[in-house]
Parts: sequence; C-alpha cells; structure tokens
Amino acid sequence: MGTAPVTHGLPAAFIYRGTIGSMESTADLPLEHISRPGTVESDAPAVVLIHGRGTNERDLLSIGAQLPEELHVLSVRAPQRMNGPNSFTWYDLDLSAGGLHASQPDSEGFRRSLDLVHEFVEGAIEAYDLDPERVGLLGFSQGSITSMAALIERPEAYRWVVALNGYLAESHEGKANNAEGKPVFIGGGTVDQVIPIERVEHAAETLESGGADVRFERYDAGHGTTPAELSDVVEWLETRY
Repeated sequence: MGTAPVTHGLPAAFIYRGTIGSMESTADLPLEHISRPGTVESDAPAVVLIHGRGTNERDLLSIGAQLPEELHVLSVRAPQRMNGPNSFTWYDLDLSAGGLHASQPDSEGFRRSLDLVHEFVEGAIEAYDLDPERVGLLGFSQGSITSMAALIERPEAYRWVVALNGYLAESHEGKANNAEGKPVFIGGGTVDQVIPIERVEHAAETLESGGADVRFERYDAGHGTTPAELSDVVEWLETRY
C-alpha cells in the first residue's frame, strides 16, 4: 500500500527519536519516530505523520516540512518489519474478499497498531509539551486507513485528520458518527491502482453522513501525492490546527 514521494534527505530541522538515526532516543514512547519541534515552545499544536505500507518514518517528512511552522511534527514508524530494507507495515492485509482492490486490514495487526498510535500520542503530549486539544493525524495509504480509524475510536484525542489515498476500514464504518463535527480532509488519485478512488470516495461519504466536516478532493494521480494536493492540504489546515 504504497509510498508517498520519498524523502531522500532528512531536513535539518528534524531530530531522530529512535534507533535508525545517529541520535539516541530522548523520549520513551511506544513507536520509533522523528521529531521536528515547531515555533510554539509549550502547549504546542502537533501533527503525527503515519506512513504507508513498505516504507518508514522518513517517507512523509517532505510533506511535514510544508505544514505550518507552528506545528510540532512527529513522524512515526510502523511496528512490523517487512522483508525490504527499512520497510515496515502497520498490519498485514486480509485479501479474502477478492485481492488487493478489496483488501481490509488484518484485525489483529490493525488492533495492535491502533493501540500503539493512541499510546504514542498520549505519551508524546507529555514528552514534548503538546496541547492535548490540538493534535492532528496525517496519513498516507495504510497510514490514512489507520488515521481515520483512530479518529473514530477516540474523537476526543484528535483535532483533525488528513487522509490521503486510503479507505475506511469495514470494522469502523458502523461507528462513523463518532467523528461528528471533526474536520477531515480526504484526497485520492483518479488512476490509483492500489486503492481505487471509489474506495476513497466511499470513506468520505461515510464520514460525512456520520456528521464529520469532510472535504473530499480527487486528483489526476496514481498512488501518491501531488503538489496540487499538498497545496490544498496546507490551505485547508491553516484554519484548523
């Protein structure tokens, strides 16, 4: 489940908090992560970046670098290692419904990762002096699926969600009204061969029918992000974080 445009170099403003980098972890949190403090020193607004399948916590840093400078950016790594180098996943895929285009998260791995995301955010609020009422999630592909489910499970914990190229897991569709009133940006590619735009649009329709404040956008793209999409995300986020 894809990769957003890969960041080949780590922006200087980002600091390693984990074992991949040259710096030792300074925060005892349940997920390896990279941190970029924003311009707000205490009670800071924050965003947690959640990457897609087969990548790692570096993958969305180029997106994080374009977000409002007030935000404390935390980019987390999925807990399950894959075969490739620096390759991780949030869960295995349940392909029993007919292959990749109809895949769903494996329930056991999905539950583990959602719990870890919730625990990470709880710990990060204290460790990094974040404002508990101003934490948002930005996910791509598997990270998008995880972000929408996390919002539905704990709407009080997340101020907003940006969900790019992802669907709403069937396990959480029936609880979409939990996200009532929450701002959600959902974007997808019209030629996405991994997660078809119809699944992305269904997520937007389901959350909107449950009362979420949804903005849904289509882009002439495959399984990845575009400058136009990122521009829309930044513009949308300006009045919501």
